[in-house]
Amino acid sequence: MQGTSRGALAAAVDRVEPLLATQERGGVRGVIDKVTGRDDTDAGRLGEEMFAVATLLDSSVGLRRALTDPSRDAEAKAGLVGRLLDPHVSGTTVDVVSGMARDRWSTSRDLADACEHLGALAVMASAQHEDALDAVEDEVFRFGRIVDGAPELRAALADRKRSGADKAVLVDNLLSGKVRPQTLVLARQAVLAPRGRRLHEVLEEFGRAAARRRDRMVARVSAAVALTEEQRERLTQVLARIYERTMHLDVEVDTDLLGGLRVQVGDEVIDASVLNRLDEARRRLAG
Repeated sequence: MQGTSRGALAAAVDRVEPLLATQERGGVRGVIDKVTGRDDTDAGRLGEEMFAVATLLDSSVGLRRALTDPSRDAEAKAGLVGRLLDPHVSGTTVDVVSGMARDRWSTSRDLADACEHLGALAVMASAQHEDALDAVEDEVFRFGRIVDGAPELRAALADRKRSGADKAVLVDNLLSGKVRPQTLVLARQAVLAPRGRRLHEVLEEFGRAAARRRDRMVARVSAAVALTEEQRERLTQVLARIYERTMHLDVEVDTDLLGGLRVQVGDEVIDASVLNRLDEARRRLAG
């Protein structure tokens, strides 16, 4: 996002966070809207509705432009949001999107991106209030690994000729009853509304949303063998010192590494695997 849109997104997050923070710990129901006084939504519902708004905006270029046109009166844009959404979503969702429509955006596409971002934050907040954020984060990661390891499933979920309802059934058959409700919501969103991205890219975005939820960074770790709890804890502490942030590890076993670890934090890769050392040795001998 450009600077203007980044500022608008930051403002939207600032408006939403108090709503998410007012939920009672241990349940996702009963969020109190400090701005409007309504109590007609919760974080899980807000997340799903923000995903639906993002999908609506993606489907209509004209609507996106109408809501982001800088020459149009801000209150007129907010009024359009109310007329379109009020019969279909909670009052809190209408208020959130109306506030976003009043802001300025660099491109019309950025508004839809921001709605998806807020949706992911809200779903993760509902998990956090159930003390299930770690579980949801891990389940989202594992879902991505399952799809990556099953070419036929990956092709079916990416098939543009297959209906959304059919894909939803595939996701439900794979995950229903096996994961947290929030994980199922995120998986469906990633599959049904990839928004021009590959599935693993969407799931990684959702993983970053979970990390931001508690101001943590995500380290994606590949290891030749499964790490013990002691090894995971030690690696977490080392990375936390390096990056000066609380870290969360997503660990997968990759026997091709032969030994050692490969760690990716954002765009930075720390490759301390045996395979990498062998490759370096080969290059030196060849040079």
